[in-house]
Amino acid sequence: MPTGTHHGSGRPPHVLVVGAGVAGLAAAHRLLRRGATVTVAEASGRVGGKLLPGEIAGVRVDLGAESLLARRPEAVELAREAGLADDLQPPATATAALWTRGALRPMPKGHVMGVPGTADALAGVLSDEGLRRVARDAELPRTEVGEDVAVGEYVAERLGREVVDRLVEPLLGGVYAGDAYRISMRAAVPQLFDVARACTSLTEGVRALQERTAANPNTGPVFAGIAGGVGRLPLAVADAVRSRGGEILLNAPVTALRRDADGWHALAGDRPVRADAVVVAAPAAAAAAVLREAAPGAAAGLDGVEYASMALITLAFRRAEADAQLPEGSGFLVPPVDGRTIKASTFASRKWGWIADEDPGVLVVRTSVGRYRDTAILGRSDQELVEVSRHDLREATGLTAEPIATTVTRWNDGLPQYPVGHHTRVARIREHVAAVPGLAVCGAAYDGVGVPATIASAYAAVDALGADPVLGLGTGE
Repeated sequence: MPTGTHHGSGRPPHVLVVGAGVAGLAAAHRLLRRGATVTVAEASGRVGGKLLPGEIAGVRVDLGAESLLARRPEAVELAREAGLADDLQPPATATAALWTRGALRPMPKGHVMGVPGTADALAGVLSDEGLRRVARDAELPRTEVGEDVAVGEYVAERLGREVVDRLVEPLLGGVYAGDAYRISMRAAVPQLFDVARACTSLTEGVRALQERTAANPNTGPVFAGIAGGVGRLPLAVADAVRSRGGEILLNAPVTALRRDADGWHALAGDRPVRADAVVVAAPAAAAAAVLREAAPGAAAGLDGVEYASMALITLAFRRAEADAQLPEGSGFLVPPVDGRTIKASTFASRKWGWIADEDPGVLVVRTSVGRYRDTAILGRSDQELVEVSRHDLREATGLTAEPIATTVTRWNDGLPQYPVGHHTRVARIREHVAAVPGLAVCGAAYDGVGVPATIASAYAAVDALGADPVLGLGTGE
């Protein structure tokens, strides 16, 4: 294990990490492995950010994000490093549906984030007119995308709005709680952006992408969960940080961050902290407030990052009453164009074997509501959100059973939005940050909202600090 020494001091460099979400904890974990001493300052009373373990009817569940993209290595590898290797599990079923045009329809295969390689791939979801519009893509002239373009705008121009409204929108909405006609293709679906720049026909480019993927198959599962909930991941990483000598301060918002000839000085709660370097791993608004004095240009860029709010409604039923009323599969997505209130539902006890095993007599279902700038629904009471969820579940599946327990989890400003030009905003923020010695940023506001992407941004932040010879962190494990 490499050990760093702060240049000229004979002691390891001390790094302050602002924020104890999974990005901040991942940064702290890697910094400790690089030989730094670390203090993590978290404004709230718990670690984990958007990863939150909970329970309902005596069964452990996730009340935030519930799965990890396993095709990227960062989250799965961090889970293993934190001692959770034996608890990693693939979904018990990955068969999902779309609730659209008045019925639950099988989720189409052969698409990339809703964009098909052929019109036939969307048969049953699109109308006949919509399918004919997709087929016209091969006859259209090239669509220039420039430096960036909205996913919905580009796909609608090539394939028609029906593809966007019935498939792209619910799939993207499940990730960003955003609007496909605003979301940056370059930032959110970079593989499609590369296709759009390289190919005249979008469907032809998607088929080529699919052929390349098929030629180099990844036989492992696409997603993974953790027995007991993905919310265990930050708790395990926090334990690993503490076991390596790292300090985690809770209820300690960082204020008055400044830098002078002696290094960094901050107030974490009511405690003064001196550090040789700082990693800001807080959401955009909090990061902007922390950086206002030390990196005003970065703060100004972060001020422009918008967020979407949402709520998760978790319901527990007696399996004997509810199981036969639910269709097979892991759940369904809901296109906004259909005018429903919920945007998705997960049959959690079907999707994750560990939930079913916790109490075979309980069946857990969860729904989500709320999208970017669609906040009226979030003004309703918890009981109203439960009732509207039950109404939509009944309409979609026929589920009439009474829940034995419910819980509503509200994520206000939970998901950063990546509008067209997001990559330019992030590049400018990082330019301002890089101009300040001993400073780095990471988190969901920059390079992806999924757990692996936020962990990757944390590692990149540590690597950026490691490139500073004065800190003496080194650049390798």
